[in-house]
Amino acid sequence: MAPAATQVVQPVILPHKGAAAAATTEAPIEDGAVKRVDVGKGHSWESFAFQPIRESQVSRTMTRRYFADLDKYAESDVVIVGAGSCGLSAAYSLAKQRPDLKIALIEAGVAPGGGAWLGGQLFSAMVMRKPADKFLTDLGVPFEDEGESSPFVVVKHAALFTSTLLSRVLSFPNVKLFNATAVEDLITRRYDQGEAEGEGFGIRVAGVVTNWTLVSMHHDDQSCMDPNTINAPVIISTTGHDGPFGAFSAKRLVSMQAIERLGGMRGLDMNSAEDAIVKRTREIVPGLIIGGMELSEVDGANRMGPTFGAMVLSGVKAAEEAIAVYDIRKKENDI
Repeated sequence: MAPAATQVVQPVILPHKGAAAAATTEAPIEDGAVKRVDVGKGHSWESFAFQPIRESQVSRTMTRRYFADLDKYAESDVVIVGAGSCGLSAAYSLAKQRPDLKIALIEAGVAPGGGAWLGGQLFSAMVMRKPADKFLTDLGVPFEDEGESSPFVVVKHAALFTSTLLSRVLSFPNVKLFNATAVEDLITRRYDQGEAEGEGFGIRVAGVVTNWTLVSMHHDDQSCMDPNTINAPVIISTTGHDGPFGAFSAKRLVSMQAIERLGGMRGLDMNSAEDAIVKRTREIVPGLIIGGMELSEVDGANRMGPTFGAMVLSGVKAAEEAIAVYDIRKKENDI
């Protein structure tokens, strides 16, 4: 039987509430020709010049805005730790559904996206198992679909997915990305578990402890470089599997004895791994939701390898879990 023809699906980009309107960048067309971008001076490069500026204007503009953001997001509604495919998907879903929430997105690397800039073994294409194609359609990322019998769709380059998702997330006015920023610890509170959960006190996560990543990397050879903090009633941690910055929140829960031990990521099994990661994305301890491959370290789930559907849909579920936790806390006047 001949293989089914590959269909290229061009999704319609859906508007999202609370997001700033995207600027149209299409060049006008006259007589079948695309006009050049008008930079003024009658397109004369010989007479071209930028507007005059004093260097301090640039410095003050960047500094003023950054410290205004630090002040604004010191009290956030949701903090997302890790801006890989899962964290970005969580931010997109959360900001789209709840423009009233203030969302801080913390990424240790300079470039957000984690491992989602390429497919497996540095290949270009990104494979997503269905029904993750629904997320691509909502996001506005075109993909190839080989038909109903195919269990997956393909984005021609992983960077197309990641750059589009990052662009959508950053367009929301209620999201601030702090990249090159590491989470060094969790803020915790003791709370009375009550009879429903057993006698005694438990730990509730109430925020994150942050520092610039380059500072975090030099604690061993420099002294007294204290961190900063962000308070939030809900934290979503998606820092990936164990590594230099990976599985950070999961490992910290063990060291503070909030959970007994990590399950440890098992060997690769796509069929088992992807379902498990999505289904079990949840609040691990009060105030802390863990998703994506960080969850595999908690539960002992299998590795999934170069397929990204579970990363995306774990992020979607994490956003829904965060909304539920936030609304309960607010209803109980515990925020």
